[in-house]
Amino acid sequence: MIIAYFILFLLRDHQIDKYEMLNRIRSAFKTVAPARAVTYSLIKRLYSKSNIIIENEVTYPLELNPPPSYIEDRIKFFDELKAQYDAELESKTKAPIKVTLPDGKEVEGLSWKTTPYEVAQGISQGLADNAVIAKVNGTLWDLDRVLEVDSRVEILKFDHSEGQEVFWHSSAHVLGEAMERHYGGCLCYGPPIEEGFYYDMHIENRQVSSNDFKNLDTILKKVTKEKQPFVRLEMKKEDLLKMFAYNPFKVRILNEKVTTPTTIVYRCGPLIDLCRGPHVRHTGKVKAMAVTKNSATYWEGNSEAESLQRIYGISFPNDKMLKEWKHFQEEAAKRDHRKIGQEQELFFFHELSPGSCFFLPNGAHIYNTLVAFIREEYKKRGFNEVVTPNIYSTKLWETSGHWQHYSGNMFSFEVEKERYALKPMNCPGHCVMFDHRPRSWRELPIRMADFGVLHRNELSGTLTGLTRVRRFQQDDAHIFCTMEQVETEIMSCLAFLRHVYNIFGFTFKLFLSTRPDKYMGDINMWNEAEKYLENSLEAFGEKWELNPGDGAFYGPKIDIQIRDALRRYHQCATIQLDFQLPERFNLTYVSGEGDDKKRPVIIHRAILGSVERMIAVLTENYGGKWPFWLSPRQVLVVPVSSKFDEYAQKVHKEFNDNNYRCDVNLDAGETLNKKIRNAQLAQYNFIFVVGDKEQTSSTVNVRTRDNKIHGEKTLEVMLARFQHLQSSREDHSEEDF
Repeated sequence: MIIAYFILFLLRDHQIDKYEMLNRIRSAFKTVAPARAVTYSLIKRLYSKSNIIIENEVTYPLELNPPPSYIEDRIKFFDELKAQYDAELESKTKAPIKVTLPDGKEVEGLSWKTTPYEVAQGISQGLADNAVIAKVNGTLWDLDRVLEVDSRVEILKFDHSEGQEVFWHSSAHVLGEAMERHYGGCLCYGPPIEEGFYYDMHIENRQVSSNDFKNLDTILKKVTKEKQPFVRLEMKKEDLLKMFAYNPFKVRILNEKVTTPTTIVYRCGPLIDLCRGPHVRHTGKVKAMAVTKNSATYWEGNSEAESLQRIYGISFPNDKMLKEWKHFQEEAAKRDHRKIGQEQELFFFHELSPGSCFFLPNGAHIYNTLVAFIREEYKKRGFNEVVTPNIYSTKLWETSGHWQHYSGNMFSFEVEKERYALKPMNCPGHCVMFDHRPRSWRELPIRMADFGVLHRNELSGTLTGLTRVRRFQQDDAHIFCTMEQVETEIMSCLAFLRHVYNIFGFTFKLFLSTRPDKYMGDINMWNEAEKYLENSLEAFGEKWELNPGDGAFYGPKIDIQIRDALRRYHQCATIQLDFQLPERFNLTYVSGEGDDKKRPVIIHRAILGSVERMIAVLTENYGGKWPFWLSPRQVLVVPVSSKFDEYAQKVHKEFNDNNYRCDVNLDAGETLNKKIRNAQLAQYNFIFVVGDKEQTSSTVNVRTRDNKIHGEKTLEVMLARFQHLQSSREDHSEEDF
C-alpha cells in the first residue's frame, strides 16, 4: 500500500514518463504474488488518474504525450500561409453587393466582407444558431466564408439532406482529430456516409479495438467543448506536398487526384486535412457524438494495397436526437435480417461460397413468392420474360463498355485461350437478343424481363448479409422503344413501382441523377434524355429531387429510395434511360417511313432490385412478422391432445393440398399452451387449435400470433379467407376477419 501511494506521489509531482513507469511497475508487481490483487487494483486507479488505460495487458495513454511531431510542423506551416491570406483578404476592395434570400427579398452586403452567417443573423438569431451550412448561388458555402459577388443565399439546417451531409463530414474531422491525438498514425479518407461518417487510418503495430471507444469519446467531448473553428485555406500543391510529407497516403492523393495548381485544406484545432469542404462553423456545433464501430479495410478498397483501420461514428445537433438514434439502433438490432434469418431458418452463408446465400425452404418460399408476384405483374403490364446465358466472351463486355469501366468487379476466366466472364448485369445480353433479327417499329416497345443469376466480385470485407452479396438475381427488365414512347414508358414504370411499394407499405423518395463528369456519348443526347425523365417525374405527381452528376456513365436515371418501418431509406429500384448501348451495339429498327437505321432507346428498369437485398429490407421492415401472402409459416395446427392427432393431420393435409404453408405439431411432450406460445414466437400467422368440438363439426378454433382469438370457423370459411389474403396481399391479415 505504501509503495502504491509513493508511486502516486511520483506521478503527480514529477515530470516523468508515466507510460513507461507504469508499464515497469505493472511488470514488477506481476512477480509479487501475495500483493498482486490489491496492488494491481490500486495501479489501475493510478492509471485512471494519469489518463492511461489498461487493455489486454497493454497500456496506452489517453493522448500521446508528446503528440506526433508532424502536428506542430503542420500548424506552423498553416499559420504562416493563413496570415498571408488574411492580409490579402483585408486589402481587397469592399464593394456593395445584393444578397437575395429564398423568398426573393434582397438585403445589402459588402463583397469580401459579408458572410452568410451575418445574413442569417439579419433574419433571426435563432436561424443563425441552428444553421449548419449555407448555399450560395447553388454551391455549398461555409457560413463564415465571405461573399464575393451578388449572391442568392439559402441557409440549411440539419433537417436538410445536404445539411446532414456537411454536419457528418465535419464530425468526421472531429473524429480524425481524436484519432491523431490517441493513435498517431496517418489519416487517409474521412467521408460522411448515409448515416454518420468514418475515418480510415494507417497505424503501425497496433490494432483498433472497441475497448478504445470510451477513450476516443472522451477526446471527442474535449474537442467539441473547445469549439474549435473550421478554418478554410487554399494552398499550392507544392506547399501541401511539404506539409503532408509525413503521410504517404495524402501524398498519393495530391499526386494522383489533385490536378489543379491549388486545392483546399481545413483546420480544426491541431487537425489540418485535405478537404474541399464546406464545414460547420466550429466543433461546438456537434453537441452529441459517439463512436459506433470499427473494421479493417484496404487503401481505396484495393486488396493488394495497405491494410487500414476504419472507425465509424454518428453525431447530432443535440442529445435527444442521439438518444432517439440509439433507440432505433436497438430496435434495428432486434430486426437484423441475419438474426431473423437464423431464427426463422430462412437462409445462411458458408465460407465455401462467400457472398452467395443458401436459401433454406422457408427462405426459398419468400424468394419464389416475390418473383411470382413480379411475374404476375409482368403479364398485366406487357413484359415478356426471357432467359439468357450466364457466361459471355469479354468481347461482349468490350462492346458494351463494361469491360473498360467495370472489369474489376467481374469474375473472369480463360477457356480455350479466350477470356470469358460471368455476367454482372443483363443489358448487353438483351441487346444481343434485340439484334438477332431485323426489327420493325410495329414491334416497339419490346419489354424484356430477366431473372437471370448475376455475379459481382465484391471485396470480401464489404460482404454484409443479403444486402451486399456476390451472387444474386434481379427483377431486371429492358424496354426497347422509340423516342416518342419514352415518356409513356417511364410513366408506366413509375406506376409499376408505386403499386409494388404500396403493397409492401413503403413510402419512397425520387431523385433525378444527371450527367457525371465521366460520361459516354453526345452531350445533346444527355440533355434530351434528362429532359424526358424530368417531364415524366413532373407528370407522375410525386415530389422529387435533383441529384446532379450522379448518373451512370451511359445515361441519366431516376433513383428511388424506399423508407422502411424504422424510417431508414434503402436504394432498391432504378429507372434509367440509355442512348449509349444502342449506339455501341448498332441496334436499329425499320421506321414507318422505311428508314432501316433508326435507333431505339433503352430503358433499364428494376422494382425490387436485387431480390436478395429486398428480402433483407422486408425482413427488417416486418421484423420477421411476415404478411400472410409472403409468410413461410402461414398456419400451425395444434391438437389439444393426442386423441385428436388424426383430425389435426386431416386439417393439415387439407390446407397443404390447397398450397398453403401449413404445419402440424403432434409433440405429446409439450403442453397445449406451450405449443401455442412457441407457434406465436415462430411467427405463424394463424394457429388452429382442434379438439373434440372441432372434430365433430369439421371446424378449427382460430387464434393469431398476437393472441387475438377469432373463435371457431369452418374449414371452408378459412380456405376462402386464406384465398382472399393470398390474392389481395393485404398487410395486417390476422386482425380483421
